[in-house]
Amino acid sequence: MFTGIIQGLGTISAIRPAGQGKRLTIKTEFALDQTKLGDSIAVNGACLTVVKISARQFEVDLSPETLATSTFDKARRGDRLNLERAMRLSDRIDGHLVSGHVDGIGVIQQHEKLANAILVTIAVPETLTRYMIRKGSVAVDGISLTINTCDAGSFTVSVIPHTASITTVGTKQTGDAVNIETDMIGKYVERFTPGKAAQDGVQTSASSGIDMKLLAKSGFLSYSK
Repeated sequence: MFTGIIQGLGTISAIRPAGQGKRLTIKTEFALDQTKLGDSIAVNGACLTVVKISARQFEVDLSPETLATSTFDKARRGDRLNLERAMRLSDRIDGHLVSGHVDGIGVIQQHEKLANAILVTIAVPETLTRYMIRKGSVAVDGISLTINTCDAGSFTVSVIPHTASITTVGTKQTGDAVNIETDMIGKYVERFTPGKAAQDGVQTSASSGIDMKLLAKSGFLSYSK
């Protein structure tokens, strides 16, 4: 589990085939003395397992599923990456709960300067925006950001100078692809509502007790009959 607060940057120094997947070698800008084999590191928002490690370099394997659902299929040597080590249960959650399981890919549509911030608009499939709300959270290449606005095919986030300076979001250009992970709470809420459970053919005991009226009554959403 992660928080979306980037701890440092890395650079891909090598890419090689690994069966139907790939293996990346990543050089870091911080020491890895507190990291060991088998640890999880969020790399551009994807939770990956450390399979080899040295003082400032580690290797990870990319499965076919990871390549199919993330931007790593087009990764190249020299690419800069956002890195975050897994959170401890005693840590503050300064961002939001991030699983490191990328839901899909977005494409940057527009940059717009607003005072000291940069408004970044990202195009995504409607299958992702259904889990986004204004002022909700989203992970973009592993960065925890607040959604300013969203519609069926895109959303906009506001990036402050500090975030732009310590992550890759400040160097992204229009047309660049980014990894997107939506807020996991929304996905679980949908899963436990009767309509979705029936559509998926899933029988759950929760489906008889949790519905849209109950969520509205509990303050999770506005409901009108």
